[in-house]
Amino acid sequence: MKPNPFFLLSLRSIHLKPHSTPLSYPLMAQTPMQTNDVNPLAEHDNNLRSNQEVKEQNDLLLSCVDYPSRALTGESRLEYAWTYWTKLGRPKFIVAPMVDNSELPFRLLCRKYGASAAYTPMLHSRIFTETEKYRKEEFTTCKEDRPLFVQFCANDPDVLLEAARRVEPYCDYVDINLGCPQRIARRGNYGAFLMDNLPLVKSLVEKLALNLKVPVSCKIRLFPKLEDTLKYARMLEEAGCLLLAVHGRTREEKDGKKFRADWKAIRAVKDAVRIPVLANGNIRHMDDVKECLEETGVEGVLSAETLLENPALFAGFRTAEWVSESERAGVDGNLDQADLLVEYLKLCEKYPVPWRMIRSHVHKLLGDWFSLQPHLREELNKQSKLTFEFLYDMVDRLRGTGTRIPLYLKDTPSQRTNDCCSNLI
Repeated sequence: MKPNPFFLLSLRSIHLKPHSTPLSYPLMAQTPMQTNDVNPLAEHDNNLRSNQEVKEQNDLLLSCVDYPSRALTGESRLEYAWTYWTKLGRPKFIVAPMVDNSELPFRLLCRKYGASAAYTPMLHSRIFTETEKYRKEEFTTCKEDRPLFVQFCANDPDVLLEAARRVEPYCDYVDINLGCPQRIARRGNYGAFLMDNLPLVKSLVEKLALNLKVPVSCKIRLFPKLEDTLKYARMLEEAGCLLLAVHGRTREEKDGKKFRADWKAIRAVKDAVRIPVLANGNIRHMDDVKECLEETGVEGVLSAETLLENPALFAGFRTAEWVSESERAGVDGNLDQADLLVEYLKLCEKYPVPWRMIRSHVHKLLGDWFSLQPHLREELNKQSKLTFEFLYDMVDRLRGTGTRIPLYLKDTPSQRTNDCCSNLI
């Protein structure tokens, strides 16, 4: 029987040497910031503090602008978490991190169709620090690609920091992957398998929080016991995590179609911490987005698998699978997955990525189309080397067969333009 990781943390944390001693910082408001219109250098009550004290505190604030997490503690760090989130526009609709699938061209496609923030694919921190080719191929961005979370897997705080420093000028959060449940994560000792070593998790978060200019975020899964999940979330917050994304499944619940995400558990995490929280799981269309935001109370939702088949999800489009019979009449959105694939390919021509990523997206976007024209799938699979010319021609031949599988809208396009998600903003 494995020992409780929280018991290990309580025993071992007294032996952990702090990476540095945080500077003191004056306490600020007790509730999260709701607006940007707050001056952190506002005058304090002179009946309580001398002018000299105020000057010293303001000087400290100014000196910590570039490295806020180093100086912020307690309430002021929470205040900064909300101020920063507000400055980014409080994005609600977010592209989740997906290995080989949430690369720049796909992120930009999703942003065009309603996504307001995005994660990179998970990057391996050690390989990222050691291999220039890996860095150039696996991490690309541009000025339109913001807000952006850059996600790393890691099990060494120093290596993680080295990797994070390479990307911090180009992103809004450096994210630590604490949720990957796959075998490769078990073998590599990262992702959700660090849930068995909480002192290490704590040291990873602290290392980044005390040394980066951008905030640290974490993406986690649930423990089997809700109480352990809440302790975990609070520990991450105390270590310096300023945003938490919660996948509402446990490490063992890998199959998203078999296991429903536990929104009630995500709600409990939201209530247990005071930093912004995002929800991941069960997002198939915009009705799910609305229900998730209402049920969990989170700041935003992440989608992964559904976006791969329908990158226009956040613009209100849905695949036929999620359209009821009563909605079918008059809801063709005048958009289909072949249209989206062509847009994606054009983005890939502008922002090159490895062909394995492109091949994966072709199969995801045209999977239903290939089921009707399997000979075209076979031709694709025979191509050891792909070209854009071949892929554009393949789309033309698909359309030439008369095959079309539209994406649907609940309302007419004009109604969607005026009304879609207005109650969520």
